[in-house]
Amino acid sequence: MTTIMTEETENKREYSRVDTCIPLEYNLVRYEHKETMRARVAGQSVLAEFKNLPNPDDQLIAQWLQSINTKLNEIIRLMTLHHDGFNCLNMAKVNISGGGMSLNTGKSFVVGDILEIKVMLGIQMPVALFLYGEVIDTGIFHSEYDTSVEFINMDDFIRDEIIRFVFETEREILREKRR
Repeated sequence: MTTIMTEETENKREYSRVDTCIPLEYNLVRYEHKETMRARVAGQSVLAEFKNLPNPDDQLIAQWLQSINTKLNEIIRLMTLHHDGFNCLNMAKVNISGGGMSLNTGKSFVVGDILEIKVMLGIQMPVALFLYGEVIDTGIFHSEYDTSVEFINMDDFIRDEIIRFVFETEREILREKRR
């Protein structure tokens, strides 16, 4: 399916979009679970269980403990990403915005299907996200299935992370064009 972007249709878009390649994996999920799925940062629930300890009076010990704590948090984050499969995501070309994304899926989906999408977003400090999208359009483009999803069950923090990524990517594209 070919969509012609006129000025009128582009002005109806709520969020800026960017074409890019990102590490990504998607899976079809059961429609019955639609209301219980929530977009989230990978590993967020693991780190939320730990409480911060009070700082000791000795500044040197406090600095050492802070350094150890930072390293342990990073190790836990990396182990969680590995456990959730973020270490082996394939690169995929997408068109992404704060409202949804289009991607080549390699298989056909039906409008209304729900996809769980694992992505790594970010150039400087990548963030691993579980996103959920409802299929709103599908078609064949250059012998591949092009699927468009609208993000669902997403809070403002997650949407802001996507929007931040879109603008960061646009800035990088502009820098490359200037060179």
